[in-house]
Amino acid sequence: MTIETPPAIEKFIAATNAGDSDAFVAAFTDDATLYDWGRSFRGHQGVRRWDSTDNIGVQSRFVLLDVRAGARPDQYVASIRVSGNGYNGTGDMLFQVRDGLIADLRIG
Repeated sequence: MTIETPPAIEKFIAATNAGDSDAFVAAFTDDATLYDWGRSFRGHQGVRRWDSTDNIGVQSRFVLLDVRAGARPDQYVASIRVSGNGYNGTGDMLFQVRDGLIADLRIG
C-alpha cells in the first residue's frame, strides 16, 4: 500500500537531484548508518563519503516510484529509479526515520 512520503525521504531525493551534498548529508542523523550492498558507512562523514563515490559524485538522479510502510514503526520501503554515471536501475531502499531524519538506510 502506497503511503505519504516522509519529508526525510523527500529531502534525500531532492538533494540528490539538485546535486546538493550538504543538503543530502543533512537529511541524515548524526549517527546514521548507510548500508549499500555489504558496505557500511557511519555518521555524517560516512554518508558524505558514500555520496561522493556512489551518489551525487556520479551524478545520480532519483525518481520515486512508490513508498510503503516497513515492518517497524517509522520504517519505509521506497522503490526508486536511479540514473546517472553509476548504478542505473530500479530497486528498493529501506529507510528508518528518527526525529524527522534518516537514521538508517539499507540498499540491496
